[in-house]
Amino acid sequence: MAPLVLVGAIMSIGIAVTNAILMTAAAMIAGMAPITLGLGEGSEQTAPLGRAVIGGLLGATGATLLVLPAVYALLQRWASSHPASLHPHDPQIRYYVQPAEDSSEQ
Repeated sequence: MAPLVLVGAIMSIGIAVTNAILMTAAAMIAGMAPITLGLGEGSEQTAPLGRAVIGGLLGATGATLLVLPAVYALLQRWASSHPASLHPHDPQIRYYVQPAEDSSEQ
């Protein structure tokens, strides 16, 4: 029983990493629902696989929709609001260097 749970965990991690997590997760949860119910003969052996996949996908989808945007919002607060210009004579950047006056004009 434990190896099937491990396979289910690996499957849910693989799907959670993909970019289309919502549609892929919904299709996988719908596909694993009959396995999770375990209604057929001998299906109680594969039910843990379905539970592991469904639980992992629900957790990963929740983390993607709730935790990831919260972490991003916190990191954006700490981000610098200075422009990304590296030109030393741009007066809007943090490391602005005042241009030296030309002494040859005197």
